[in-house]
Amino acid sequence: MTHLALRLDPQDDVAVVLAATPAGGSVQADDGAVVVTARATIPIHHKIALRDLAEGEALRRGGIVIGQTTASIIKGDHVHTHNLRSLRAQPNSRSMK
Repeated sequence: MTHLALRLDPQDDVAVVLAATPAGGSVQADDGAVVVTARATIPIHHKIALRDLAEGEALRRGGIVIGQTTASIIKGDHVHTHNLRSLRAQPNSRSMK
């Protein structure tokens, strides 16, 4: 079974899963351009990485930078507070590119 995920912009690093997805489950971005395998269980409405990201890298969602990775992230990983620092809490940090 393939699970659907919402990708807001073609340059986004993540998509939001529209149903809870088990580890090993296939996830397809709603535009059909990206298919990944979930490396861990991903709760409904949480983010899945669409590409590998290095620690300290800016992360895009909705075409804008929303945070910075705090650990290396592999395509298919669950992306949340354990590996992403939000920039919403630090409004002066939005200058990341």
